[in-house]
Amino acid sequence: MAGLFDKQAAIYAEARPTFPKEWFSMLSALTSHHSLAWDAGTGNGQAAINIAQHYDQVIATDISEEQLKHAIPNPRIRYIHTPSSMTDDEIVSLVGAENSVDLVTVSVAIHYFDLERFYSQVKRLLRNPGGIIAVWTYNLIQVNSEFDPVMWQFYESALPFANPKAKIAMDCYRTLPFPFKSVGVGCEGQPMILDMPKEMSFEGMLGLLRSWSGVSIAKDQGVELLSEDVVKEFEKAWGGSDVVRTVIYKTYMIAGKV
Repeated sequence: MAGLFDKQAAIYAEARPTFPKEWFSMLSALTSHHSLAWDAGTGNGQAAINIAQHYDQVIATDISEEQLKHAIPNPRIRYIHTPSSMTDDEIVSLVGAENSVDLVTVSVAIHYFDLERFYSQVKRLLRNPGGIIAVWTYNLIQVNSEFDPVMWQFYESALPFANPKAKIAMDCYRTLPFPFKSVGVGCEGQPMILDMPKEMSFEGMLGLLRSWSGVSIAKDQGVELLSEDVVKEFEKAWGGSDVVRTVIYKTYMIAGKV
């Protein structure tokens, strides 16, 4: 996964959505303490910034130094680069200590992780009892009957270039191994479905598409998925380049405890 989103890190920071505050209030209510949280694969901190409203300290880690350059500053958040060469013991020591973390989160990233290794780290770090891990991803945006088929067609054109590990996200985390006990927020094979509405401009929508790893990989291979003709087709389906629309991100969340 290292370097997968480096090239479009600035676009990613601008285009990807922030998450509803209510999600983090819900997760916070499920933990018995609120001292320490770990946001793994934090990217630019879009989840960490909300987690920091509920926990005294947030350790926000990412394998990408470029992503962390765009991280949202907050006095409660400590952003740390964690290259793949770090050992499990180093990760555990860096984040806190065994049985010390109240909340572990992974936002739209766990499908790229070495799951066996990561879950082992989580089981060492997570407070037991009283701590939880929550992971989530979102799929295509939904707008209306004119736009959605064009988006689906574009999505299918990008699939051949997507990282193979992204298939778990494309399956809406229904195939994600998740060896933790349910806390009422989805479970292995059955994620909780949440709607995330966002106001979005036409340029914002194009920015979202440009932030997809498959679009970047295709471009590196000489294939421009967002060609002039494709952009015009999107513009027509959107209703014009000056239109702002409410889009719905379908989001899939699973939470559990050791």
